[in-house]
Amino acid sequence: MTEIGHIAEAVPAGVVLGAVFFGGLWWTVSRALTAAVPAVWFGLSALLRMAIVLTGLYCFARLGLPSLIACLCGVLAARGAVRHLIRAVG
Repeated sequence: MTEIGHIAEAVPAGVVLGAVFFGGLWWTVSRALTAAVPAVWFGLSALLRMAIVLTGLYCFARLGLPSLIACLCGVLAARGAVRHLIRAVG
């Protein structure tokens, strides 16, 4: 596949990774506030979210720097989208 093809795949993959990471963070905070032991929620969630995102970023880093940058741009776009959705929800 050409480099343009890798970049075209990296952006939506980054959006998915970012949605998983930041959506998972929002979900964790909302659940941990009522949990008996919130530290467990935050700790396990952080490990799981980072493992998922770092694995995805590693896969695109192996395709080259442009793919990695495109994937990171997708993650940042998802961050903005999740922030917008959370503000809309309340």
